Amino acid sequence: MDREKLLAKTTLLDFEHPSIQGLIRARGWANLPERERIGAIYDFVRNEVAFGYNLADDLPASQVLADGVGQCNTKGTLFMALLRAAGAPCRFHGFTIDKALQKGAITGVAYALAPRDIIHSWVEVWFEGRWVELEGFILDKDYLSKLQERFGDQEGAFCGFGAATPDLKNPGVEWTGANTYIQKDGINRDFGVFDDPDSFYAKHGANLSGVKKWLFQGVVRHWMNQNVARIRGWGGPADAPPKAKTA
Repeated sequence: MDREKLLAKTTLLDFEHPSIQGLIRARGWANLPERERIGAIYDFVRNEVAFGYNLADDLPASQVLADGVGQCNTKGTLFMALLRAAGAPCRFHGFTIDKALQKGAITGVAYALAPRDIIHSWVEVWFEGRWVELEGFILDKDYLSKLQERFGDQEGAFCGFGAATPDLKNPGVEWTGANTYIQKDGINRDFGVFDDPDSFYAKHGANLSGVKKWLFQGVVRHWMNQNVARIRGWGGPADAPPKAKTA
């Protein structure tokens, strides 16, 4: 393991930005023992940065922090920047996922515009002499809790609304020092590991380009975020969602 590379600043992992440095100092993360340090940063990215859709996948961490929302790729960039700022070596693992797992969180025109195979990633952190795979930070606790409430009778695999997991009731997303996943079962292609997200996007690009990217940034992502907010605020049976796809 090249520790220096895996702690390096990049264009996207801009952890020297004042907002990131200020957050690190305010939370005191750099002073925590390793397990608690990783866990505190993980919980921040998971629950204090709400699940939602940014302008693009390849945003710098400081922009994701300013947005206050993110999905797998953007929350992953922020997570990596915070880990490196706090002295925890980490790397990027790139994939594609089937867009079926986003159905429900993405609807209508937005779903039609989405590519069949969506760029996806998780973060791997070096902890106690091994790589730990962390993906469970994507869905914030409030959002995931609403899915669990609405699909409380779900048995077995669940795919939809931003989740692809063998057990929605107990998806294993809490930091315990071990792997966490929430979309892993939707993966259909593995691009391998990269030192940083910059290297991955330089090779494989992001999810949208051209007219689709313009429509997404100007109109569609706002619809998507409104729908995610609606799901997070689900109330009684009158606004129950359609049945999620199961495997």
